[in-house]
Amino acid sequence: MNVMIYNKYKDLLKGLNIEVMKTLEGVYNVDEIIDTFTNFYFDKMILDITAIRDYENIENLQKLSMNLNMENVILLLDNNPVTDTKDYISKLISLGIYNFTKNTSGINYLLVHPHQYKDVVNMHNLQEIDTQMAIADNDKTSDSVIVEKVINNSTNNQGSGKLRIIGFKNVTNHAGATSLIYMLKKTLQNNRLVGALEVNKVDFLYFKDPEMISTTTPDLLKEIMKKQSYDILFIDLNDYEDTEICEEVYYLIEPSTLMINKMLKRDAGILEKLKDKKIILNKCMLNNEDIATFGYETKLKVLYSIPALNDRDGKIDPIINFIKKVNL
Repeated sequence: MNVMIYNKYKDLLKGLNIEVMKTLEGVYNVDEIIDTFTNFYFDKMILDITAIRDYENIENLQKLSMNLNMENVILLLDNNPVTDTKDYISKLISLGIYNFTKNTSGINYLLVHPHQYKDVVNMHNLQEIDTQMAIADNDKTSDSVIVEKVINNSTNNQGSGKLRIIGFKNVTNHAGATSLIYMLKKTLQNNRLVGALEVNKVDFLYFKDPEMISTTTPDLLKEIMKKQSYDILFIDLNDYEDTEICEEVYYLIEPSTLMINKMLKRDAGILEKLKDKKIILNKCMLNNEDIATFGYETKLKVLYSIPALNDRDGKIDPIINFIKKVNL
């Protein structure tokens, strides 16, 4: 079921032919919206931006994006001259807010076809790549080639050796790449210079770690260049497709019946695509025999299995063992 928060556009939103289980009317502080809906389950939230107090201040939208899953929020924009600009829209996109519109037809479309970054990239204010990345012709050279050339030509002044870029990609939904990267970084950071990036999402903001950066596809290269002097850079790739930008990529699968069946329904040919990939079973409750059976049935080579973990623990043995396994 859906929820709805409206103010200026009350009549427009009430005319939508959708089921709504909860509505709020008026102007609310961001904290009030967060407190009301943080632990409230809903399918979609249709949010009239004028219902947010001081919505012209992008920091209020940033706070909202840090505390609600914006993939489930459809933002109805205003014609306010402050917010009805390319700059404001670009800032929304930088916060991971991709589902926005100015009319009911847009809302109806987004309810069925929610946007990803690739759907709004044309509205993002793309800046030129920094001078240090001009070592390649951007019209002809892939991101992976640019990064390889810059890293090979750089001097590592702080770290102990050449930067290793390690990518993680969720195969099943919510397979845990974000938390796994956090635990890996926390375990390694006392002995290595470690950074982390996530592409086209803002989940890293919740860890409040300045070395865990949320970025977007057009800004990824610039962020990588800033980490040339590091030992290890972990990247949560999400929907970023140029995996060759990484020295290694690990594909995460949560091997529960529900998640596996959802994966196969979404892409019937996924197992064939993964047959030569480095597979990690994450949040895995299977015993060794079940893991062997999983490998036999799927024809996938399971590199490692990681159980469900408490990321608050100071010492996490499965993470330490994984670090040893992949020679980090």
